[in-house]
Amino acid sequence: MRGPTTDPTRLLPPADPPPLPGPPLLRQGWRDAVFAHWPIPPGRAAPLLPAHTRPDTLDGVTYVGLVAFRAPFTRAVGIPVGGFDEVNVRLYSVDSHGRRGVVFLSMDADAAHSVLAARVLTGLPYMWSDISVHRADDVHACSVRRRLPRGGARGRWRLTVGERLDRVSPLEHFVTARWGLHTRHAAHTWWIRVEHRPWPLHRVRSWSYEGDLLRAAGVHVGEREPISVLWSPGVDTDVCPSLVTAPRVRALGAARLGTGACPL
Repeated sequence: MRGPTTDPTRLLPPADPPPLPGPPLLRQGWRDAVFAHWPIPPGRAAPLLPAHTRPDTLDGVTYVGLVAFRAPFTRAVGIPVGGFDEVNVRLYSVDSHGRRGVVFLSMDADAAHSVLAARVLTGLPYMWSDISVHRADDVHACSVRRRLPRGGARGRWRLTVGERLDRVSPLEHFVTARWGLHTRHAAHTWWIRVEHRPWPLHRVRSWSYEGDLLRAAGVHVGEREPISVLWSPGVDTDVCPSLVTAPRVRALGAARLGTGACPL
């Protein structure tokens, strides 16, 4: 008689980040963060991911996220380089080391120098955009209009922040407990680690959105409302790249996911 097995689609990322592989090269504050997510089939996400990664799934489903936040400060190797507002569209990835993270399809930011530096150094798809963020008590509003490339995407939304979550659901954990990212740069898929305390999360009582940010990133969700919308006052984050690139994807067994045994 076989013993119980663990379903790899139910394994979640660790609640706390593993240690960084070295001293942080970048430190940022992330504030007033918004997380809106839609479910999509893994087969639709897979062609959009960098080489040697595959969609990370929960119960056989993966997600596309529209995430926005203010970065009031950034320090690169200890040098202040200013702040900016960011809006990104992201998917969820895993490689054969079991390293789970995010893949950014688009990253709109309103600081041209940060956009240029990030694209050159990391290959991340930053784009220069106009972003306007407003807050009045529990009501938050944001709009984004892409400046370069010209004729680019735009979006705007409004939400009302609700109560603090005492306990997060598996889905809420899956999309927010992300301790790294995959990016394709210089003919390799790299893993960049991030470390911060778990997000303090609040429910969102009301939400309205219009725009084409997801469609411009290659993901179509039609007129569906997001399955989850969350808000957080924010965290402080340390960032450090790993020198271990993503290997060719092979079968990812349960023993390799979420064990903390993978290389940094």
